[in-house]
Amino acid sequence: MNKFTLIAALLFSLNAYADQYAVTDNGKVVLLSDDGTWKYASGEADKSKSIEFNKITFAKANNQSFLLKSTKNKAAAWIDPKKWTFRKTEGNTEASEYKFKHKEADVYGMLITEQIEIGLENLAQLALENAKKFAPNARIVSQEYRMVNGIKVIRMRIDASAQGANFTYVGHYMSDKSGSTQFMVYTSTNLIDRNLAEIDEFLNGFSVQQ
Repeated sequence: MNKFTLIAALLFSLNAYADQYAVTDNGKVVLLSDDGTWKYASGEADKSKSIEFNKITFAKANNQSFLLKSTKNKAAAWIDPKKWTFRKTEGNTEASEYKFKHKEADVYGMLITEQIEIGLENLAQLALENAKKFAPNARIVSQEYRMVNGIKVIRMRIDASAQGANFTYVGHYMSDKSGSTQFMVYTSTNLIDRNLAEIDEFLNGFSVQQ
């Protein structure tokens, strides 16, 4: 893994830091520290900020013919194997269950899966919070609800910079009784616009196992 992809992958791990998260019986998200202490996550969703719902429905492309399934929860992803390479990570040393690389562009992807269910808005906020631990200037550029292959997700773009590199992340966030999922693409900010069509197609392959 080169330096760019290593830094970028760290920003969106929900479990790459000493603090771990949990959900209480009343649905509150808390951060658990190694010393046994805990605190409420500042990533609790701000209900005063309305997230718009995109009325367009999104679906996978016909060329997305290969289905990858999570073994941690019910998440799945249709990909075009002619455009994307992938590998399943082994053990617990990496945050993502699957990693992806576009064959012709410097665009990378991750499928990050957890077994714990988190409120959809809280999941997106926790992703931003974890990014800020590594890149304090990380910010949400756009955020909306979408229906993708019949699944309600939050579509979110985050821009951040770390160690002199500028990153853009575009992802779909979903949570249900089987767990929480981040399905995302990342690249250098200066490359995002020229690769947006490929990114959109890739993310529209998000699905769940029947």
